[in-house]
Amino acid sequence: MIDIALDHGSLEHILPVSWKSQITAWLAEDTPSFDVGGFVVGDAPRTATLWGKSQGILAGVPFFNEVFKQCGCTVEWHATEGCHVETHGGKKALATVTGPARGLLEGERVALNILARCSGVATQSRHLLVNLRSAGYRGIVAGTRKTTPGFRLVEKYGMLVGGADTHRMDLSTMTMLKDNHVWSRGSITEAVKAAKAAGGFSLKIEVEVQSEEEADEAIAAGADIIMLDNFTGEGVRVAARSLKERWAGKKQFLLEVSGGLTADNAESYICHDIDILSTSSIHQGVPHVDFSLKINVDKGTGPEISS
Repeated sequence: MIDIALDHGSLEHILPVSWKSQITAWLAEDTPSFDVGGFVVGDAPRTATLWGKSQGILAGVPFFNEVFKQCGCTVEWHATEGCHVETHGGKKALATVTGPARGLLEGERVALNILARCSGVATQSRHLLVNLRSAGYRGIVAGTRKTTPGFRLVEKYGMLVGGADTHRMDLSTMTMLKDNHVWSRGSITEAVKAAKAAGGFSLKIEVEVQSEEEADEAIAAGADIIMLDNFTGEGVRVAARSLKERWAGKKQFLLEVSGGLTADNAESYICHDIDILSTSSIHQGVPHVDFSLKINVDKGTGPEISS
């Protein structure tokens, strides 16, 4: 059994109070001045069908709903967020959107872009999670902070729907001391000491290391999480076992593996001493799930309409 956040409630409730303003900004970007196409179709009441055209995990429902709400439309869903869309080589009706024709077409592309991207991230996240669980890994599968500027909230949301951990949301939610921090400060010990002094007891500190020796220094300095960066699969197993045995009963810490992990090679890094596997492959460059929105017309009066 895979325990994911979606099993415990609606993920819409995790969104910050500011998220709807992002939808407003995206709509404004797409219609910065006159919408002549909207003038052409006018305010006649219409319904449209959201079609799923490729397989994947449905994600991004709150964003899709809000786009059309701001365009004066309502959405009735026929599928639930997090479900696997099966098209069987064709297409599947997922939702009905009702409202003025110009509102449907004004929101169409923004809504579809968000849904396609978010669902793509969720699909890749679920795929990796299922594969690693099947291979016996019981630790955390996480994304990274390598997200698209201005679109992080949607991509992190997609990770959650897919069952992955979001990792830190931003620079303020956890202090990660990488090689540049250490080189600038002078040593791992001094960098951790400075971070603890400024961040206080409530902020976790993670240190990226390239060797067991650096990991020992970070653990001794009081780091909460040690990232074994760009180790080989065998190197991870050896280092993780050695560190856990050497520090048993002395210090508490988590071990994370990152750097170069993909769906194709992640299984080679599995070992019970690793607490977290993190990878940008679940959200960078992932294929989108294909959707379309078609205005419904009476049979025999003309084709489905789309902008």
